[in-house]
Amino acid sequence: MSRFERANKVNTSKTTPTKPKRIDSKTNIIQKRKVAHEDEEPGKTAWKPSAMFTPIEGGRQWTLTFSADQQIAIPGRIGRALAVFNVDEVIVYDDSPREERPRRVDPASYTADTDPCHFLSHVLSYLETPPFMRKALFPLHQNLRLAGKLPSLDMPHHPHPREWIPYREGVTISRPKGKTGTLVDVGLDEPVTIQDSIPPNTRLTLHFPTETTLTPEAVHPSAPRTEGGYYWGFSVRRSASLSSVFTESPYEDGYDVSIGTSERGQTVDRAFPPGKIPDFKHLLVVFGGPKGIEYAAGNDEELGKMLEEGTRTRELFDYWINVLPRQGSRTIRTDEAVFIGLTALGRLFEEE
Repeated sequence: MSRFERANKVNTSKTTPTKPKRIDSKTNIIQKRKVAHEDEEPGKTAWKPSAMFTPIEGGRQWTLTFSADQQIAIPGRIGRALAVFNVDEVIVYDDSPREERPRRVDPASYTADTDPCHFLSHVLSYLETPPFMRKALFPLHQNLRLAGKLPSLDMPHHPHPREWIPYREGVTISRPKGKTGTLVDVGLDEPVTIQDSIPPNTRLTLHFPTETTLTPEAVHPSAPRTEGGYYWGFSVRRSASLSSVFTESPYEDGYDVSIGTSERGQTVDRAFPPGKIPDFKHLLVVFGGPKGIEYAAGNDEELGKMLEEGTRTRELFDYWINVLPRQGSRTIRTDEAVFIGLTALGRLFEEE
């Protein structure tokens, strides 16, 4: 089964949330509901930038080059935020117009410039994987040539040599000679044996009932969270558009509470006053690129016409939130917004 089923179940209030909107992937119909957005200016075009810039008189003769060192730093900062805030799934979606998207890009080449979504999801997947498993699961690739500059995420499933946790991630090696079962590297001095016969280079989640167990049991990837109570990393999903973020959800009933972030949204305190924190099983928080979620909705073939080229994007979400009112910079980068947004929404994740 998929690793996508890892999500924290939080029950902070007895309040039952209004049933959220759904995007029907077959009929492409959005079930609309009225939501009050008191902080927004009526009639304001949602995705157009509000900043005004003055050009340099006489032109500018100097240039600035963005190096690969900086390109590898962005997924590193996003990965740190995901780990710090116990995020279970990250979705990288494409917000560009279809005619501007890369075509026939060689996935074996360096993709930060040609296919940024591939680059980001590739590096995030590498970061989430326990370090001792990366060589087996990630072949040499130009995207990872500066991987040594990436920060450590130091999550529970990235084991320390002398730390014991009843669950471990492992990668299969081979079958023991003359024996049944499979050898699995779990980052210990010696590989362990499981009874199942599984092909090499397969990632597994194992349960060790005791510290001296040498024959652990393969369990569902969500077991460390649902049974052991541990945060166990994040899965990485790539989506071709904003609508597919919803329609391709790995959860049977989708996301039961969704939050969109925008400078035109409500403040967190107004959206979630004391005593009105929603119950949820699968919470989705969506951040936009430099031009916002509205730009992504306007370029989405499934949503563009229904949402009037992005001006009604708020109708996709149960909550439309401004995570940092009165910001000093006219723009907040996505890697900054993730840290800021999850900090502002932190009390939604706290259990009583």
